[in-house]
Amino acid sequence: MKPIAKYILLSCTALVAANAMAQELNSAYFTKDYKFRHDMNPAFGNDNGYFAMPILGNLNAGVRGNLNVDAFIFDNPLGNGYSKTTFMNPEIPVDKALAGFNKGKNILLEDLNLTVLSLGFKAFGGYNTMSVNVKERAGLSLPYDLFAFMKNVGNKTYQFDDMALRAQAYGEVAFGHSRNIGDKLRIGAKVKIAVGAGYGNIDLKDVKVDMTNTDQWTVSGNAKGELSVGGLELKSERKDYEAKSGSYDYVNDADFDSFKLSGFGFLFDLGAIYKVTDDITVSAAITDLGTIRWDNTHLLQTAVESFTFNGFQNVSVNEDRDDNTLEKQLDRYGDDLADFAHLKDMGDQGARSVGVGATARLGVEYTLPTYKALSFGALGTRRFNGPMSWTEGRVSANYAPFNWLDGGVNFAASTFTTSVGWVLNIHPKAINIYVGMDHLVGKTSKQFVPLTSNANLSLGMSITW
Repeated sequence: MKPIAKYILLSCTALVAANAMAQELNSAYFTKDYKFRHDMNPAFGNDNGYFAMPILGNLNAGVRGNLNVDAFIFDNPLGNGYSKTTFMNPEIPVDKALAGFNKGKNILLEDLNLTVLSLGFKAFGGYNTMSVNVKERAGLSLPYDLFAFMKNVGNKTYQFDDMALRAQAYGEVAFGHSRNIGDKLRIGAKVKIAVGAGYGNIDLKDVKVDMTNTDQWTVSGNAKGELSVGGLELKSERKDYEAKSGSYDYVNDADFDSFKLSGFGFLFDLGAIYKVTDDITVSAAITDLGTIRWDNTHLLQTAVESFTFNGFQNVSVNEDRDDNTLEKQLDRYGDDLADFAHLKDMGDQGARSVGVGATARLGVEYTLPTYKALSFGALGTRRFNGPMSWTEGRVSANYAPFNWLDGGVNFAASTFTTSVGWVLNIHPKAINIYVGMDHLVGKTSKQFVPLTSNANLSLGMSITW
């Protein structure tokens, strides 16, 4: 396993390259026969029962954020047998190298939700759902000044904070029920039993970097991390430093002994739908309320108040093909960041209860009174997750020309970008197939990796009755 602090940098490209983010398909919130609307609002039911094909029933891929892969990767001006290099290459001018980074926070999010099994049916006076899901939520937030410091090594002082990395992976078994209360109100709720595989959190605050000479800096600040992964063994390396630090052991590697579950908790979804008139409907929901209790949580924190750092300069631009690969360049930067964070393992601190990041939605839909097949909707979404929080507003036109076909198009503006989405839902007798996007895929690399951090594709197939 690579040094764990490498994730602070490597996640910038790895989360994009993995292309494995999956959030609920907001474009389908107002699509009447989209079977998984209950994931966004548990008050939604369906006209018929369904069984989602294992794994294939609800597949998603995409990314979200304002930290783009093309901010890191450039055409190599020297060649050297390689077409690509990083923004750290000294042949890339500073202004050009930093142009792709946001002047404030640079955020990249992954929100994997893989539906293993899902079932919906009418019974007990309402609509019921049962599902088994695998979820992973990860987020990275880095300030612009960190990249400026890495690239522009002039004799000056840098000060920045709000550097954060979050990650949780868990499985859940969910049970939902929704029902009508009178003629106008419908309510719903879900209970989710969560079983945790791993949790990690790193924060760097009030970081100050002072230049001492042409190749060394004195770094001060507060760094703190928490890590709970069953079967994970942290490894440390002793290193000698100047300034006030002397020598100490910092975490630079980790090994798995044997995998074991490390968390358990309960999460809840609550939702309601209210029919104001025959043509106007409002809805609201909040999902993933609750916490997971993580056992055997290791505390990681700064070992000293300040230390001398001489990294971010080992950029290879020579003709040595074996030493100048893009992978090795990123690997060296990761080693430098492991040193820059200088986290020390303070030992097992016992259990820690952590939220997974709740999501709130508020929707309004207007159906044309003279043509019921067409409606217009507005959906507001807010994710609550500390420095990785985000907000999105989406307006849509929804069309159901036949009783076996519906879908729509929409426009969204969010914390990170503006985008266009769409959904097509085909549901003849006994089968339901859907495909949609919240964010159209823009320019991609030759390996079809999106060069921006906002793109997704959702599709699935269910058996219905």
